[in-house]
Amino acid sequence: MTFLKRVGMQACVAGLALAVLPQMPATAQTSAPAAAVTASPDEARGIARDAFLYAYPMLFNYKTLYQQAVDPTSKSYVGGFGKFRNYSRPYGPENKEIVTPNNDTPYSWAWLDLRREPWVLTVPAVPNERYYVFQWIDLFTYNFAYVGSRTTGNGAGHYLFAGPNWHGDTPKGIDKVFRSETDLILTLGRTALNGASDVKNVQAIQKQYKLTPLSAFEHTAAPPPAAKLSFPKWDEAKATSVDFIAYLNFLLQFTQPPAPSERELMGRFAKIGIAPGAPFDPAALPADTRAALEAGVADGKAALADAEKRTTSSFDLFGSRADLKDDYTTRAVAAAMGIYGNTKEEAVYVGTRVNAEHQQLIGSQPYVLHFDKKDLPPAKFFWSMTLYDLPARHLVANPIHRYSVGDRTQGLKYGADGSLDIYVQNKAPGANEMSNWLPAPVGAYDLVMRIYGPDQTVLDGSWTFPTLQKL
Repeated sequence: MTFLKRVGMQACVAGLALAVLPQMPATAQTSAPAAAVTASPDEARGIARDAFLYAYPMLFNYKTLYQQAVDPTSKSYVGGFGKFRNYSRPYGPENKEIVTPNNDTPYSWAWLDLRREPWVLTVPAVPNERYYVFQWIDLFTYNFAYVGSRTTGNGAGHYLFAGPNWHGDTPKGIDKVFRSETDLILTLGRTALNGASDVKNVQAIQKQYKLTPLSAFEHTAAPPPAAKLSFPKWDEAKATSVDFIAYLNFLLQFTQPPAPSERELMGRFAKIGIAPGAPFDPAALPADTRAALEAGVADGKAALADAEKRTTSSFDLFGSRADLKDDYTTRAVAAAMGIYGNTKEEAVYVGTRVNAEHQQLIGSQPYVLHFDKKDLPPAKFFWSMTLYDLPARHLVANPIHRYSVGDRTQGLKYGADGSLDIYVQNKAPGANEMSNWLPAPVGAYDLVMRIYGPDQTVLDGSWTFPTLQKL
């Protein structure tokens, strides 16, 4: 799971807040009239609540898009659309711009604009012992495609990604075609890193990841350019107010035609001015209508907060539209708690912040985490457990520079019976336990385990994360 600070923060990349205009043009050639608000105030409030929950993940997806692909002054700018930005250096306690950072699989980020033509992802042959994956995410935040060790294998390949309005046949040389519901899409690549000494090997693989327009791949003439876009600047305060409708309208133009399951929903949303590419100016609304919309947004925020409190597992938060079954509250919770999480068949995230007595874990109290041989994390690829301080959720500085342990940790010692004990505490344990020490801060912390390629026992709940026992 990739965790985001929802106010002024981005997972794996730094955040940026800029001003936004009340009315936001969709594209250079679009001059759609403002959609009329036809709902009564009472009806508008209920629609606004549901529309805010629907829009929430799209809004924070757009935040990432704007910072990574549009705003060259952002620290997280990848260079625009159609370009990879690869990360390969392990994170340390000094990296404060992200939360719950992942040192297992450095990222390769890229955004594609599919309006003009499809794009081709080219991957090299990756050594069989090294896990890698490209997760593909549409504007709705659905995981609509996977390329990598689990789904397509570690061999070299060419994979085509097409938008909703492309209807061509599979081109020669393409191993598989993936179709997106939206014209703007994101890929989040991950390549397994086996410690700092492995960085150069990861970099060598990342340099071979390529994105190519279909015409360039086929050495043919490119289609006419798509209309130039005028992207609304990101302003988090406005995006989480009644102005969310303006952002949503901008994004909806890249989701045409709408999914069949959403046609009736879009008709309902239209009653409060939601329409693809339509301007929206809340200042032009009657006072009672605007007040109703504002109340609806507040209702949506309250519903989301309540749903978050009741969510205890990431297993069913992420996936395709078919996986989530158009459950927009769950989709919003996923974005709020950890946008861009993997589909559970790819990876799951489990852990705890409490001990066997349901007390908050603190480093001044030594603990042992015991796994019987039969209960070791069942991972097809690998597993890793990382410790983060609370409430900041950063890595913890320590004398041995160890921030996680897992089945790839060098020097980890197993018992004669194949069991494994991990010692979690602030002060160094005895000499016999040092090899299995996961250093903790003096105060509160959280443990997050990532299981890549979980087996069915993880997915059905028969395998569970063990409790920490006091020493």
